[in-house]
Amino acid sequence: MDANIEDILHTLTLEEKVSLLAGKDFWQTVPVPEKGVPAIKVSDGPNGARGETFSGGTRAACFPASCCSASTWNPQLIRQVGHALAEETQTKGARVLLGPTMCNHRHPLGGRNFESFSEDPLLTGKLAAQYVIGLQEKGVAGTCKHFAANEQETDRLTVNEIISERALREIYLKPFEIAVKEANPWAFMTSYNQVNGIHADASKFLLEKVLRGEWGWKGLVMSDWGGTNSTADSLNAGLDLEMPGPTRRRTYRDVKDAIKNGELTEETINDRTRNVLELIRKIGAFKNPEIPAERSEDKPEHRKLIRDVGGQGLVLLRNENDVLPLKKDEVKGKKIAMLGLAKEALIHGGGSASLHSHYRISPWEGMHNTYGKDVEFKFAKGAHTYRLLPPLATGCTDSKGKPGWTLQAFEAGKGSLPTMTIHGHKEAAFTGLFNEDVKWKDLELTTTFVPTETGEHYIAGSGIGPTRVKINGKVVFEQKHSTNDSMGFLFGGNPETEFTYSFTAGQSYSIRIESEAPGKEGSDFGGILAGMPGFRLGFMYAKEHDEDLVSQAVNVAKECDYAIVFTGHTPVWETEGQDQAAFHLPNKDRSQDKLVEAVAAANPKTIVVNSTGVVVAMPWLSKVSAVIQAWFLGQEAGNAIADVISGAVNPSGRLPVSWPKHIEDAPAHGNFPGEKKDGQLTVKYAEGVFVGYRHYDRMSQDKVQFPFGFGLSYTTFSLKDARVSQTSNGKFTAEVTVTNTGRRAGATVAQLYIGRSKQSSEHPIKTLAAFKKVFLDAGTKEQITLSIDLRDFAYFDQTSYKWKVDNGRYDFSFGQSTQHIENVVSVDIEGASRELKL
Repeated sequence: MDANIEDILHTLTLEEKVSLLAGKDFWQTVPVPEKGVPAIKVSDGPNGARGETFSGGTRAACFPASCCSASTWNPQLIRQVGHALAEETQTKGARVLLGPTMCNHRHPLGGRNFESFSEDPLLTGKLAAQYVIGLQEKGVAGTCKHFAANEQETDRLTVNEIISERALREIYLKPFEIAVKEANPWAFMTSYNQVNGIHADASKFLLEKVLRGEWGWKGLVMSDWGGTNSTADSLNAGLDLEMPGPTRRRTYRDVKDAIKNGELTEETINDRTRNVLELIRKIGAFKNPEIPAERSEDKPEHRKLIRDVGGQGLVLLRNENDVLPLKKDEVKGKKIAMLGLAKEALIHGGGSASLHSHYRISPWEGMHNTYGKDVEFKFAKGAHTYRLLPPLATGCTDSKGKPGWTLQAFEAGKGSLPTMTIHGHKEAAFTGLFNEDVKWKDLELTTTFVPTETGEHYIAGSGIGPTRVKINGKVVFEQKHSTNDSMGFLFGGNPETEFTYSFTAGQSYSIRIESEAPGKEGSDFGGILAGMPGFRLGFMYAKEHDEDLVSQAVNVAKECDYAIVFTGHTPVWETEGQDQAAFHLPNKDRSQDKLVEAVAAANPKTIVVNSTGVVVAMPWLSKVSAVIQAWFLGQEAGNAIADVISGAVNPSGRLPVSWPKHIEDAPAHGNFPGEKKDGQLTVKYAEGVFVGYRHYDRMSQDKVQFPFGFGLSYTTFSLKDARVSQTSNGKFTAEVTVTNTGRRAGATVAQLYIGRSKQSSEHPIKTLAAFKKVFLDAGTKEQITLSIDLRDFAYFDQTSYKWKVDNGRYDFSFGQSTQHIENVVSVDIEGASRELKL
């Protein structure tokens, strides 16, 4: 039988209630077994249930990133993803999945864009709702995150975002509102940042007024990890659960003192505790309190689903002279150059979304799986794509004569005997990730290095705290301050300056790395990485560093009938913890752009397959025959790419974001990532509601590389005979006939945008109000129906504090992208301005 929450609540002491309001450890809540309250386990993340280990650990299914899922424009497919992720979550002993991530793509350099769906709140909300429904139909709680306005990673723990209430409600809160009303998620997670001067975890506006008040949502609100910034304020605002544990802000003593001082009431503690107990009930943990050991289940149906989502999410951006598809019977006996990142499986971004996948199929493997021996493939790397020099590992001997390094930890600043010594540490890199044994300790790493080549070689170093590198007792590198981005250091590495040092082959060199515990000046001080030391020393022989990789790739391309260049971001380039380094593809010398240009000049049938979670510059676009935007496709990446290249799958992905030609044309340019004054970073959302296509619609279209909603197919489609009728007060029905006018089966997305016939500078020209993905055989057609409510295109009037649709004429525009509008139906909405219920 279901537990009676009120009965349990009344049996708990105040101390027991308080204990339930913070985690026990990194992934579990606190149990009170004598009162029948079990612990529950949560797991990252939005594209796969990783389990409790950040690196390595139990293998898990890696699904396409949300940017790819959004490109399918297929809510029913994403519901299936929710079902599969629920099953994966249960294999990790968890019943709460920390996803979906639902923040909008405000700027192309957003470090976590890949983890979110779209620039458009309606598309994000509709897809996220189905994701949550899929999870919860299988008994696993979805966690909508990060609430709210977590659009950048720079200074993410403290940044203050100044946002008008209209923009906040129309753009940044709307996806969450849709998810609440259509899916009723069981959990929310607050963001790290401040919104208009108040941390999200303590925002009564967000949690009390909007989420639980206007939207009427009942569920559990948890903090992001280390994102609880107060005791009384967060509890009063509605933050139920501080994560992770053990608590930093909710000790029994702190809470009791707050009650004694009148800052808190026991009724508030009861409310917060009740929400924790309700979540335990919803996920069935009272009935079955067991948290089983993690296990790995590689299910064939999950493999197929991941491949299907990848195939529907890939976006064909360019296809001159129909160079694609490369049909198997037409390329038999041909030579295909596979260049760049062809042997890298770019399946996910970095940070919370990363996991130890069951397997990972690279494009090289996927193409061989598809074409077999009928095609001869040739490979050349073509470009350096590392972000940091690889850590020095080979040729090293520790103090015991074993391969590797000797790592020692010392009490900070005491110069005493080491508290920890490890011999055989494999490389010149270390992070004390959540390791209490090294917290607030100084570290030393020593080795004897014997190089195999003579000459100047490349070195680079960095640390979370102040760090020095000595070779034969001489300081060759020094970082005097703690990093401002320890999370960035952990997930991708802070920028490092390379320098050279002359070595002689066969000679022994003593290398010592001294890294102090981080000081309080770092921006992550007080976060979950507070006090955790870390450092790295990169090394590369000059021969490898200065090798002419481009010429090698060009020579291979010249030999082949087709050249496919695989570009993109490895997880260290696109990751939680830091925003993008640049709009251009990496490495720092734009090596991938140079590779594409050189190969395109050498082979007229050059195809680019780009795997990033964000839009990037494409200065070479007009010089190549075809471009596929592959996103991060999950563990079946290579197979999904090969399906589209070979024509086994007709591409049907459509862009969930606008693609500017230049970063200067982005709506948030000049207001990202903000300005720092007296140590406080503030970012003004000065573009207001004009985000993404809402901004580009007002500009010359030559500023846009590819419009929102765009994507090519191996067939063609048309939208005709559009009609709109008002079915009841405030509701409309739109109909349009979709025809496959080409020679093969495929799918397109019918998109309906609504805007004022007489344009206004205060409002977007048009707003996405409905969409439907349509699958059709060649030569067939289907009449589709779209339902629209006034709220789908209403605006928030800050003066009257109401949602409104003003009286007047509105254009209902039917198209296949924001720039490909095929039918426009004008509708008069008569009467006074309509004030809509919140």
